[in-house]
Amino acid sequence: MDVDMIFKIAAIGIIVAVLNQVLIRSGREEQAMMTTLAGLIVVLMMLISEISNLFDTVKSVFGL
Repeated sequence: MDVDMIFKIAAIGIIVAVLNQVLIRSGREEQAMMTTLAGLIVVLMMLISEISNLFDTVKSVFGL
């Protein structure tokens, strides 16, 4: 994982946290929860490709 990925994940976290607070303060708790879930899904999708690359590397190292 490179540093760019860490910064992207951190940026998504900051954006989601700000949106979450704005929505909660305006009485939209359900939308705040959906925003948080959407942010989590985006981060997980970003990490899936990295995990896939890790497994490919492990398979090639062990000749699987």
